[in-house]
Amino acid sequence: MQNICVYCASSTQVKQSYFEAAAQLGELFVAAGVSAVYGGGSVGLMGCFADSVLNAGGNIIGIIPRFMCEEEWNHGGLTELIIVETMHERKEKMAFMADAAVALPGGCGTMEELLEVITWKQLGIFTNPIIIVNLDGYYDSLIAMLERAVEENFMRQIHKKIWTVVNLVEDVLPAIHNSPAWDKTVRKFAAI
Repeated sequence: MQNICVYCASSTQVKQSYFEAAAQLGELFVAAGVSAVYGGGSVGLMGCFADSVLNAGGNIIGIIPRFMCEEEWNHGGLTELIIVETMHERKEKMAFMADAAVALPGGCGTMEELLEVITWKQLGIFTNPIIIVNLDGYYDSLIAMLERAVEENFMRQIHKKIWTVVNLVEDVLPAIHNSPAWDKTVRKFAAI
C-alpha cells in the first residue's frame, strides 16, 4: 500500500467531529507509512486532512483543476500539486494513482467521486479497495440505496463486495487490508 485516495468535503461549516476524524485519518496514514492523494483543496475537511498529513511529516499529493487554482482554492504547502484541466481528469488521476479509495463525509462532489469509483470497480476498471467511512451514520441513506439497487436487480449480490463500510477512521486501514480480492474478470458479470 503506497497511495490512498481520500474523497472529502471542502465545506467549513460541518460538525467538529468530522474535522477531528479527517485529522485522525491523516495521522493514521503517516503512522502506517502510506502517502495520500486527494483533491488539492485548502479548506474544510480537505484542508484539515492535508494539514494533518503534513504536520505529521507525511506525503500528500493534491490533484486540482486549473480553474480552482485560479480561484486560489488549492493548498499551498503540499508535497506535490498536480494541476489538470478538467474535473474528469482530476477524478481519473486521483483514482489511478491510488491503491485504495476512502470516502469521508462530503457533499455532491464527494458522493459523485465515490459513486464513479464504485462504477469503475463494477466494470473492472478500478480494482482496489473502496472504503466508505460512515461517521455518525452520515452515509446510511446512500448505503441503503446501494443495497436497494442490489435487491431490485440493478446490481448483483457480488457487487456488494465492491465497497466496505466502516464507522470509525481507525478501521479504515484494516478494512483496506481485509478487502476481498477484485480483478478485471468481474467484467464477465458486470451486467445483470
